[in-house]
Amino acid sequence: MSTETRQMRVTGWSNGQPLPTGAGYGVRLSAHDRDEYLNPSWHEVVVGLDHGQLACVSLSGSFWRSCPELHSAAIGRWLLRHGLAPWPRGQPPIMMLHHVAGNRFELRMR
Repeated sequence: MSTETRQMRVTGWSNGQPLPTGAGYGVRLSAHDRDEYLNPSWHEVVVGLDHGQLACVSLSGSFWRSCPELHSAAIGRWLLRHGLAPWPRGQPPIMMLHHVAGNRFELRMR
């Protein structure tokens, strides 16, 4: 599989009341990418951020049904640190989520 096909476009996600701690932020995958790159047997994914920091994100039942968002305070802090959050209403930032192997991913600026 080429590097290009192992990357997916993701957008910023907010629960509508995010906090300065990063809680309430995350990234949204398309349903197609969720089904292509993630395995329903996984209970969590590990997302690599800057400087070796990792975010362990639990995958709930709703993630598989209708809410394909990976949300964690660590991802929120990453968004804030890079000036990607907060964003104007209806204009979430676009990033790339690279599938490394298994349940491991890396979040990257576009």
